[in-house]
Amino acid sequence: MADRVDVVAPVPGLVASIAVARGATVAAGDTVVTLQSMKMEIAVPSDLAGTVEEVLVAEGQEVEMGAVLARVRAA
Repeated sequence: MADRVDVVAPVPGLVASIAVARGATVAAGDTVVTLQSMKMEIAVPSDLAGTVEEVLVAEGQEVEMGAVLARVRAA
């Protein structure tokens, strides 16, 4: 099991909302960021239960596919 995981954008798009802040506790599957792409909202979850180490994007920011949105450290 990884000690830390990067939450990455599965598609290019606009950061519509950020559901967590640095230091927040998340469960595997919890939404971290919501992207807007092609008029659809896409929830981007954490693959790991743990603590949000960093949020690397801001609402309204354009991101490319594969961009790191946040980092989560294992609980």
